[in-house]
Amino acid sequence: MIDRLLGRAELKERIEELEEEKRHLERRAEAEEERRSDAVADRQRAEERVNELEHRIESLEERIERAEGVEESLEFRRVSDLRGPKLADALDRFRSVESDDPEGLLTAYVPDADSVPATVSDWFGDRTELVRRAAPAVVLADDTGAVSVALTPPIEPEPFDRWDDRFRLDDAWFRPTGRFAFALVRSDTFAVGTYERAERVAFEGFASDVKEAHSKGGFSQGRFERRREGQIDDHLAKANEALAAVADADDIDRVIAVGERSVLGRVRDRADVTDVSDATGKPEAALDDAFRDFWRVRVRAI
Repeated sequence: MIDRLLGRAELKERIEELEEEKRHLERRAEAEEERRSDAVADRQRAEERVNELEHRIESLEERIERAEGVEESLEFRRVSDLRGPKLADALDRFRSVESDDPEGLLTAYVPDADSVPATVSDWFGDRTELVRRAAPAVVLADDTGAVSVALTPPIEPEPFDRWDDRFRLDDAWFRPTGRFAFALVRSDTFAVGTYERAERVAFEGFASDVKEAHSKGGFSQGRFERRREGQIDDHLAKANEALAAVADADDIDRVIAVGERSVLGRVRDRADVTDVSDATGKPEAALDDAFRDFWRVRVRAI
């Protein structure tokens, strides 16, 4: 009776309702977490399947070209994509190779098909064509023929070639090292993260309302395109401002920017490394996809 007179009964009922709602939300959160785990596993399986299909497509394309007389009969012995722990393991294996001969192991960076150094062509002979097809690549070989491989580095070093008693494989060419900024730039999406090695410790991102391409033609199309270009300009100005704020931080070692080829040039002055990426979606998810794809290393056995 006293509770009812003082209004406590209603408050207690409200508390019970809120507690029940809280329990319901907690159950939903737990279910969502399970779905998220399943989604991550599904995506990993999908990525593995995509890699398998890419390798099969590459092999089939080479076979078709050979059948048409465009390509010769040379093939890579094996092609695989590595990232994360598997990549670290592969690099450690190559680094563990030593030679008693001070000039028993060859390492070279070949930036393009027209820049194969004589040391590489002399050693590979007829298989030099495979090196050209793999470029840009860090090429490894030993004087026994046991090692013969080309690695595509996410961060390209300056061209070099040398025979030594060890392979030269700087971690910074292949894996995220130090503290750096990584950005995704599209005409309607921007995202940038600050990373400590492979761990993202800060994030900023946004999407802008940019009209889709117009195809009606005439004066209407011209006016539409000018408006669309203006929206893209505004978006990229905002992106440049955000990227500059991150890039100017004293503790940032370097800035990597990936995204649409048509807009990368607008932020190139702020980036040490640029690359094309087709990652799409919401800013944070798209950034994660672009980051994962950028640090993928293709390994070709020659």
